[in-house]
Amino acid sequence: MSGNIEEGTGQRLKSVVNDGTCAKACLIFFLVGSFCLEAVAGNHEADHSQKIAQAHRIKLNAPQVDGVLDDQVWKRAEFVSGLKQKDPNEGQPAMHTTEVAFVYDASALYVGARLNYPNPEEIHAFVTRRDNAGNSERLVVSLDPYHDQRTAYSFAVTAAGVRVDYFHSSDSEHNRDYRFDPVWEAKSSIGEDGWTAEMKIPFSQLRFNKKEKQVWGININRWIPNTNEDLYWVLVPKDETGWASRFGDLVGIEGIRPSRRIELLPYQTSSATFSDVNPDNPFTDGSELSSRVGLDFKMGLGPNLTLEGTVNPDFSQVEADPAVVNLTAFETFFPERRPFFTEGSQLFDNIGPTFFYSRRIGAPPHGRANGDFMDVPDNTTILSAAKLSGRLQSGLSIGALTAVTAREHASSYDQVTDSTTSVEVEPLTAFGATRVQQEFGASQSTIGFMFTGMRRDLSSGEPLAARLNRQAYAGNSDWNLRFQGGKYEISGYMGFSYVEGDSAAITRVQRSSARYFQRPDATHVSLDSSRTSLFGYAGSINFEKNSGEHWLWDVGFSAESPNFEINDTGILFSTDEIGAWGELEYRETQPGNLFREYALEVATFNEWNFEGVRQFSILDVFLNFTFKNFWRSTLHFHYRPDALSSELTRGGPLMGTASDWHVFAELGNNRASKVNWGIFASYINDDLDGWDFDADAEFSFKPADQWELSLSPGYSRERNTRQYFDEKTNGREITFGQRYIFSAIDRSTFSSQIRLNYAITPDLSLEVYAEPFAASGRRFDFGELLAPRSRQLRLYGSDGTTVTENEDGSRTVTDDEASFDLRNGDFNVRSFRSNVVLRWEWRRGSTLFLVWQQDRFSSERRGDLVSPGDLFNGLSADGDNFLALKVSYWLPIR
Repeated sequence: MSGNIEEGTGQRLKSVVNDGTCAKACLIFFLVGSFCLEAVAGNHEADHSQKIAQAHRIKLNAPQVDGVLDDQVWKRAEFVSGLKQKDPNEGQPAMHTTEVAFVYDASALYVGARLNYPNPEEIHAFVTRRDNAGNSERLVVSLDPYHDQRTAYSFAVTAAGVRVDYFHSSDSEHNRDYRFDPVWEAKSSIGEDGWTAEMKIPFSQLRFNKKEKQVWGININRWIPNTNEDLYWVLVPKDETGWASRFGDLVGIEGIRPSRRIELLPYQTSSATFSDVNPDNPFTDGSELSSRVGLDFKMGLGPNLTLEGTVNPDFSQVEADPAVVNLTAFETFFPERRPFFTEGSQLFDNIGPTFFYSRRIGAPPHGRANGDFMDVPDNTTILSAAKLSGRLQSGLSIGALTAVTAREHASSYDQVTDSTTSVEVEPLTAFGATRVQQEFGASQSTIGFMFTGMRRDLSSGEPLAARLNRQAYAGNSDWNLRFQGGKYEISGYMGFSYVEGDSAAITRVQRSSARYFQRPDATHVSLDSSRTSLFGYAGSINFEKNSGEHWLWDVGFSAESPNFEINDTGILFSTDEIGAWGELEYRETQPGNLFREYALEVATFNEWNFEGVRQFSILDVFLNFTFKNFWRSTLHFHYRPDALSSELTRGGPLMGTASDWHVFAELGNNRASKVNWGIFASYINDDLDGWDFDADAEFSFKPADQWELSLSPGYSRERNTRQYFDEKTNGREITFGQRYIFSAIDRSTFSSQIRLNYAITPDLSLEVYAEPFAASGRRFDFGELLAPRSRQLRLYGSDGTTVTENEDGSRTVTDDEASFDLRNGDFNVRSFRSNVVLRWEWRRGSTLFLVWQQDRFSSERRGDLVSPGDLFNGLSADGDNFLALKVSYWLPIR
């Protein structure tokens, strides 16, 4: 059992409608909003006009990147300074001087920096792994090589010489994609007056337009944790929006050409899996050895586009997904961690639902094998994949990805017949996704188009054709119209979907948890078992003010038609939804007597289906504040009145939902502290005697300069009095001859995520991750839905029924002449997952990974509560040990 997606629709707001009355309202709203914004829009004057940094060409020897500015080139370089505080006193001059200079040659940009601090022994300089600056003092240089005033690359180095890099895919400082992984160099050195730093950023790792004279956007940021100073060369006030659009200009770079960027990354992996031996299982003797080779490549297509590919990819170094228990009808979704798919993934981000979810590629097989013992592939093999990405000089961004996964088979063994059979569990499949986005206007508005496709090699009549769609296509057009430099925005999308396959497969789509067309009381949808395709649509429109001194707001509408379906390539929980929401926020960004800043937000969310049934309403109140000492806190109150749900009975009639209220609180200390902590608690109570209490914490500290330990323990106790259990026939006429059976359930969960990192050098680190997990659930008070639209149950053991508990934990229910059994639904699970990785970047761009993974799991049919002492019981459970050695070698051809 895995996943942890809450049941019900309350947390899943969707995207809007372009149909009937709702479409007319959206159109009127769009036109009026556009007119009003045009009326108030003026020219947005960014304050970077007087900010210019000069880069000088190196005439002789390039500087040696050692963190010491003793090369002759730095003595002739032109340093910029004058950074201002964003914190602690916005707009005031920096308390400590920072000077930065830029030089270049034909192949790279060099950055030299002098960072003054009077007490160098107090400088936070912790050795950590790459891309984990922690709370070390750091210098960040952000570049906009396209000069599009929207996107940017950030390169950072800490006082300990740790490199950090990320990509800003939009005009926001905090929209950071750490999956950007360029090959570059940086060093730092601490001296008597503070510290110095040098960077070498190869032009081959940047994308820029082909021009004789380059003008790039640039900003400089320095963070000093000792004094809580956050310093910027170009300061964007807290009550304003924008990032790259506010940059200064880096001038003086001439005569360089975009590189063709031909890079090869061959690798070899050797691995061994050791499993607990079952003498009756013919598929394992306790160990399995394997070896594979593969290749990643990158190639520039002209100055603006890059083609990337992978053949026989290996992701053995990727951290395992967390263990959770899922009792809902919805699929579990985990974040993408595989490097090929994470790098540049922001190009496929769209407004609205997720049309492209890359973990569909290489997912576990969909088919099933039956037998006493089975050998089923954990994941579908990716034969090859390629992607094209870049941005043209016209402001058009392009992203395209294609992949092919292999046909997979599973073997099963029957002990009675002593026979082994093989069955196909996944067909040969091709995936594709393409997105283009055009930027326009002085405020960097955008309009984008996306198309995704999937096709499986299936023939009509074969077993998998009854389970899987043969082909699926989806697309959308989205827009983000920005006014007054992004102070106001109108955003939204319109999308479609089309799936096709055998009638049995399309019937499964209609009956799935996303739509439940078989509902007996539905008047606007119906199950058609003869259909071989479905076409759906969705859309939204959102109007917001996202900067200003005090008041911010956001209103919007959304809809997804009942036939909308994108789960073959994307993420979709449910459809048949029309939503509307509004948010109003008051904030103060200037320090006062008690708070450094605070914000109060009130929001409401409402949703109906296409039949007009209200599925939920929510009232939210948020209070976020930061104290003068940089401690931070959040309070959240949530109220949801009762409504009707089309999901609770999982294909049955509408059922009433409980009304509930929810309180959440968070408190955390100053992130600049050497010891960081945060505590979180929430409590939910409903009017059907259900409740839920959660307590979580985060704690990290550095026992020494090269060590870092972090703990994230969590505890949860829940009582849900309306947990779906099963559906039986021979029910009462009022419930359409069916029994929709529910129970109360008591659940308890203890979990923890433990990380221990030892950075021997910034390029050599040992990373340990462990996740012990224990959870239980005890079911009681079984009953069936009393009537459609009711919240009440006809409890077994009353109203003429009897219930008997059997020795195996199952129950036998008698209702007049009818009798049926309910399986034992209690559970008690233990899990332990761990990942130990020695990572060594033995030369720039080339990495060695030594990996040890554990995955242990046990489950019993009992529901007694778990305790903290049960957390590590998973260590004694059966499981697998996986060892791997992976070596890659970066070959820059040109």
